[in-house]
Amino acid sequence: MDIRTVNTQPFPDQKPGTSGLRKKVPAFQQPHYLENFVQSIFDSIAAPQNATLALGGDGRYYNREAIQIILKMAAANGFGKVLVGQGGILSTPAASCVIRKYQTYGGIILSASHNPGGPDGDFGIKYNSSNGGPATETVTETIFAKSKTISTYRILDAADVALDATGNFTLGDMQVEVIDPVSDYAELMESLFDFAAIRSLLAGGFRIKFDAMHAVNGPYAKEILERRLGAATGSVINAVPLEDFGGGHPDPNLTYAHELVEICYGENAPDFGAASDGDGDRNMILGKRFFVTPSDSLALLAANATLAPGYKQGLAGIARSMPTSAAADRVAQALNIPCYETPTGWKFFGNLLDAGKVTLCGEESFGTGSSHVREKDGLWAVLFWLNIVAARKQSVESIVSEHWAKYGRNFYSRYDYEGLPTEAAQGVMQHLKDNFAKLDGAQFGKYSVKFCDDFSYTDPVDGSVSKGQGVRIIFTDGSRIIFRLSGTGTEGATLRVYLEAYEADVSRHHLDAQVALAELIGIALQISELKSRTGREQPTVIT
Repeated sequence: MDIRTVNTQPFPDQKPGTSGLRKKVPAFQQPHYLENFVQSIFDSIAAPQNATLALGGDGRYYNREAIQIILKMAAANGFGKVLVGQGGILSTPAASCVIRKYQTYGGIILSASHNPGGPDGDFGIKYNSSNGGPATETVTETIFAKSKTISTYRILDAADVALDATGNFTLGDMQVEVIDPVSDYAELMESLFDFAAIRSLLAGGFRIKFDAMHAVNGPYAKEILERRLGAATGSVINAVPLEDFGGGHPDPNLTYAHELVEICYGENAPDFGAASDGDGDRNMILGKRFFVTPSDSLALLAANATLAPGYKQGLAGIARSMPTSAAADRVAQALNIPCYETPTGWKFFGNLLDAGKVTLCGEESFGTGSSHVREKDGLWAVLFWLNIVAARKQSVESIVSEHWAKYGRNFYSRYDYEGLPTEAAQGVMQHLKDNFAKLDGAQFGKYSVKFCDDFSYTDPVDGSVSKGQGVRIIFTDGSRIIFRLSGTGTEGATLRVYLEAYEADVSRHHLDAQVALAELIGIALQISELKSRTGREQPTVIT
């Protein structure tokens, strides 16, 4: 076995963000760049000799090349076996499923999630621990520290592994098993949901449209929705994963999933529409000419959870990220179960899930999931919704309207300002923090500020503290404005503004969210001085 020890020098920019290291493809194509980060992972996780690793990605540009490098480095670093998805494909939730089912030591997932792909697009890499979830901040900080001092990496000189058919191969002393990327995940879904009821729903003329956005969930949706559940051929569109996502932006929202939106709001609209993102962990849910906000979706899944066989025993609790609306809190209160408010980033749900404190969790950026894996899961959410519709025999819109009538409506919206100059975005955040004392108790029209802070979270399981997680301005009626810098971009800064207002009056539930939130939007722009500080008149995306 010919193992090379290669001399290298650190790169200064390998600090993982909210979900791993994300950069433009040319950054990862630099000599030693990917290798440095992979070696830093291996040097940080203390894997025992002959440990098993899971490996796969979302199929974006540079995915296959990166997998060959990682396989050869795993062989050189003493791993005994790697489970790799056929064609280098594994959706993020499927990777979590594989890690948990086969009890691997952990896994490496190659993805930049909802970010665009292609030769000039984005690429990403992250390590998931043995529970199937993203590495904790402690681990990612250790990886970053290693990356700043690395001087060598180890790699096996060997031919590439054939990835396009399942089978077993040898790479030095290490075994490589190329696995079907879909089957384990599909079996897990079948154990959680009433597939017979969903099949009956679809056989009865209920029409669906799922947009895979030329991303990783295409093969998963074709297998589960069309083959196992009997949805009409063509129900899954843009089903072939492409390295550049067909030139699109694989983010399942009203702006970027415009093809699906046009179908679902068209004359011959299907009864149900859904989309997922680049690596398959996010979801968008649509009814016939009706959009379900991610915050409402989490609350509705929680309120109807016992209709799905996998959750018939009820929920231990719910967790949501801080910027996510409090709609789920109201359901938790009615069910007499706890609801936890965490920082943004799925890794913060891991301890709660592992400790059995929560069953469902979600974030406003189109991510929901449960204790079945340790990642958010786009297709799981779609199947959960179909299970609820099949059990209740109502339209998506009527299910949501009844929920609002019972719990009240949390009007909610998010304004994304993408690609801002970093200094300008940080200047907005600092301006807000500098004015906490002035804002406390201030009156803006009908809104009175109850308190404002920079959100800090103490993990109830391990006591770890995460500070600086976003500026909160909370009003006396429970309405909120949140400002937060995103950790998922690769260029400049993305500033997100979250707006929420609670409305109990059923006669006002039909209002468009932008109309209902107009006054709060004006207040947010006023107190942040966002337009003058960034030069942006309009957000890049409104959801």
